[in-house]
Amino acid sequence: MSLSGKLLVFQQQFQCHQSFKIVDFPSLHKYPVVYFSKKCFNYSGGNSGPLVRRCISETFSDPFGPSDSESLENLKQKENAVLTILKGANSFIPHVVLASTILALIYPPSFTWFTNRYYAPALGFLMFAVGVNSNEKDFLEAFKKPAAIFAGYIGQFAVKPILGYLFGTVAMTVFGLPTSLAAGIMLTSCVSGAQLSNYATFLTDPQMAPLSIVMTALSTATAAFITPTLTLLLIGKKLPVDVKGMISNILQIVVAPVAGGLLLNRFFPQICNAIRPLLPPLSVFVTALCVGAPLAINIDSLLSPSGMSVLFLVIAFHLSAFISGYVLSGLAFHNAPDVKALQRTLSYETGMQSSLLALALANKFFQDPLVGVPPAISVVIMSLMGFSLVMLWTKKKETLME
Repeated sequence: MSLSGKLLVFQQQFQCHQSFKIVDFPSLHKYPVVYFSKKCFNYSGGNSGPLVRRCISETFSDPFGPSDSESLENLKQKENAVLTILKGANSFIPHVVLASTILALIYPPSFTWFTNRYYAPALGFLMFAVGVNSNEKDFLEAFKKPAAIFAGYIGQFAVKPILGYLFGTVAMTVFGLPTSLAAGIMLTSCVSGAQLSNYATFLTDPQMAPLSIVMTALSTATAAFITPTLTLLLIGKKLPVDVKGMISNILQIVVAPVAGGLLLNRFFPQICNAIRPLLPPLSVFVTALCVGAPLAINIDSLLSPSGMSVLFLVIAFHLSAFISGYVLSGLAFHNAPDVKALQRTLSYETGMQSSLLALALANKFFQDPLVGVPPAISVVIMSLMGFSLVMLWTKKKETLME
């Protein structure tokens, strides 16, 4: 090889060695990472040798350890996995409801510490979570179906109160139950829709979830005036009703938290994004307490002969409400292309109501503790029935798709 050829080879090798550096990231991993700048050069073994073009990529990881990009990717995957678990916590609600019911019946002291004074703050937290997870787009999309919204409202504040009055009357005339227990059944039928109906709709028909949210939000927003009015009409002649007190109480534990969540989501989205993953598991925990505590506190009344009669009447009331919502919406929207999804949504909306609100009102505005027994039973029955329908309808849809 000539002198010029050797000098060329030496120069190219020197350039190649200069094209890398070793960078250590101890915070990411314990192995150094070798970085190469991307360079291309021509190599020739001599004047007559073949010309070879070689390129070195910018980054090569050390073969003994992961690169920084891989480590960051792993961290992101772990973070996403945690967020997925937190956000999916609501899927355990059916199991939590059943477990809370069994635990409250077997060992009441596990829930008796969660006394009546905690119901209002707990319900307020659940309302706040609904507000944080809602936005104006959901409402705008759902308002394109005003007929369905109106049907849901009629199911909540017309069909259901009629059924409540019917079963309350049966409780007194047929079963000979005290007036306070009948009043509890009627009060349960007068409250707004349950937020669990939104989640049940999401599990069965996700495209209908915004519509369910609007239905529940509308009934919740107007419950401050409609619920006391209906309570006065159905129960007023039997027991005294504090209408002004009910309006104030509902504004505090329902309307204000929902509005607060919506405003926080609108003006401080970063805060909402930070706390939103924590809301599902906390909501599940609060729901477990709100289901188990009423049963544990009223266990003696529930296990009495009259309690068994109330249990039967509450089951019949909710079953009739679910069926009425499904059948009546099928008749009203039989020409709609999504009639089955509408039927399921309106069935949830009619059959599930905020029994916790009824329980809070019963404890605050009625002196007789028996008024709170039907709402306490309703919390459990409504949840078990609703999520049983979720499993039934979801399995049926999967079978039809196959």
